[in-house]
Amino acid sequence: MSRNPSAAPAIRTAEQVVRFDDVSMRYGRGPEVLRDLNFTLPPGSFHFVTGPSGAGKTSLLKLIYLAARPSKGSVHLFGQDLGQAPAEARPQLRRRIGVVFQDLLLLDHLSAFDNAALPLRISGRKPADYRTDVAELLTWVGLGAHMNALPPTLAGGERQRLAIARAVVNRPEILLADEPTGNVDPEMALRIFRLFVELNRLGATILIATHDQDLIARSGRPVLHLEKGRITAKPPQGPIGPQGSLAL
Repeated sequence: MSRNPSAAPAIRTAEQVVRFDDVSMRYGRGPEVLRDLNFTLPPGSFHFVTGPSGAGKTSLLKLIYLAARPSKGSVHLFGQDLGQAPAEARPQLRRRIGVVFQDLLLLDHLSAFDNAALPLRISGRKPADYRTDVAELLTWVGLGAHMNALPPTLAGGERQRLAIARAVVNRPEILLADEPTGNVDPEMALRIFRLFVELNRLGATILIATHDQDLIARSGRPVLHLEKGRITAKPPQGPIGPQGSLAL
């Protein structure tokens, strides 16, 4: 992250970042977990996904970050129909997406710093070019004193924050987060959420799956509600301060 984020260039995205057309999904021969979904995520939008356990929130995110395919319908990402996209195009599409997984998927043999820096390393950047930014980001999420620690030595909330740092370090065009504040205290949850708000202000499209109704209500962001595999849209539930900052 930049020392002066407002001076960083805004993220440029396609006219339609995400579009679902009559999308359904099932695992194997099981029942449909998602049914006939139709919705779009405009560039620079910020939505929550809510719903009871088993409603399909994680499956919805998997379809967007190309970890699953629909059993029916079409998913468009950055204006491209994923069903028509060649296999060689999929890694490039994934690099434009940051994901905070519910099971974190940290690499236990790498330090906190190297875990956070992994997307930058994969993209070909040299450590000298990103060392300061990664250190600042880890400090922001409260891990400044644990940069050399291995994930197994960190507490659950610390590992959660490390996964979030890794997801946002390369300033993705889309950020998907599956219960990103589930293992942190309310103060750190708010701090992490403000990091998402800043990334959104710079142009990223944000989609967060969560059960945290208090955070949703206080944030003032629109909600996509999933229940029994179907989706409904709800308007913002609370105030937003100037320039998209949280009115908290």
